[in-house]
Amino acid sequence: MQIWTGVLNTLTFKQYIQSLAGSRVAVVGMGISNTPLIERLLNVGINTIICDKRNREELGEALVKFENLGAEFRLGEQYLAGLDADVIFRTPGLMPTNPDIQAAVAHGAVLTSEMEVFFQICPCRIIGITGSDGKTTTTSIIAELLRRDGSRTIHVGGNIGRPLLCDADDMSPDDIAVLELSSFQLVSMRQSPDIAVVTNLAPNHLDVHNDMEEYAEAKSHIFMHQSAGDTAIFNLDNDFTRRYAESAPSGNIRYFSRRERIRDGVFLENGIIWLSHDGQTEKIMTVDEILLPGVHNVENFMAAFAAVQGLVSRGIMAETARTFNGVAHRIELVRERNGVRFYNDSIATSPTRTIAGLKSFGEKVILIAGGKDKGVPFDELGAEIVSGVKTLVLTGHAAEQIRDAVVNSPGYAAGSPEIIMREDFADAIKSAADAAEEGDVVILSPACSSFDRFKNFEERGNAFREIVKGLLL
Repeated sequence: MQIWTGVLNTLTFKQYIQSLAGSRVAVVGMGISNTPLIERLLNVGINTIICDKRNREELGEALVKFENLGAEFRLGEQYLAGLDADVIFRTPGLMPTNPDIQAAVAHGAVLTSEMEVFFQICPCRIIGITGSDGKTTTTSIIAELLRRDGSRTIHVGGNIGRPLLCDADDMSPDDIAVLELSSFQLVSMRQSPDIAVVTNLAPNHLDVHNDMEEYAEAKSHIFMHQSAGDTAIFNLDNDFTRRYAESAPSGNIRYFSRRERIRDGVFLENGIIWLSHDGQTEKIMTVDEILLPGVHNVENFMAAFAAVQGLVSRGIMAETARTFNGVAHRIELVRERNGVRFYNDSIATSPTRTIAGLKSFGEKVILIAGGKDKGVPFDELGAEIVSGVKTLVLTGHAAEQIRDAVVNSPGYAAGSPEIIMREDFADAIKSAADAAEEGDVVILSPACSSFDRFKNFEERGNAFREIVKGLLL
């Protein structure tokens, strides 16, 4: 088994909170990640300012609760203007380049976040996972592998699971925290996990990041602050992540690859997944034993195997891949109705993720897509839809953009695929069901964010699930 090395953090969360005594602390965004922090600050008497773009009615009972505990509120469109605080906790969705935030920092405020403080005070080792696609599934697989090993307590958080900052003082140095990390969380990070995994990189979130260069730079923070003894894991088949390895400071690099035999890490050859260390290889399993469908899930498992190399036996790796049935909203089989299978892939908020979903099936599918445009072109998706979709049902703000990408794609012939435009989300699902015949696959894989009509992709996926379950036989 791998022996951890390095110096663990000695500052506790309790000590960190005590260090804020006498300070004005602003928490931006009263969302899931910040709510436990707000409660802890107020309970120990810290002067806490809650900043949120929503109004009192939208915040509801939570506002009343925190107001009764002594919180000060700044609400509405100008919620950050002239912000006077000593410490500012940034919500992941707020970029540190925001002019009001920059003005506060220029006046002496310390800008941080729930995740940045967690890295400072976490008493155990951290495995961090990022990427444009596959990071949630890879994070979940890594956690499942470590749990099945059973030798350590595992904490899952970051962009999934529960916020871990307020739990840090209950963690042991022998535990492991497994964190999914988004570009929004990483953009201001100045610490990196002990094991950093980058699944892949493709254009994404360009509606928030200025350009691809800024997006890639944010992602690189997952490994750029590592030190000797840490490990960085990269997808050798992805041009961006292959180049990342050239600048990784730890020097301890592992790869995973479907295309090339590698010296350290995990690779696929002749239908067999191999574990490699210093060029010595050991068989893990055959690729067709993996329960989850799709080439992208083969990559997710290989990334996870590379992350736990030396921590988990090959037997546990193989058994987990044979039995792990996936994560909600990620090619999740919702129902089979009249011989038609309905899949929820609401997590597919980018064109590359939807392309991966389409390639998971051997037959042409009925695709439901559309949502809020993220500033990423749909050209490549358009070509994939032409080759892999029999009926396309579009809804949401980006529906016309996706349609244009399809009809302007080489190889498109009028009516193939059939394109159905629906304003209402439920109508889109019902139209897809009506178009399906026995043996068909209907998949919600939007290629867009959900923010045109849902709070997040989970709410969208839940709505899809309920509508599909309510379809009459």
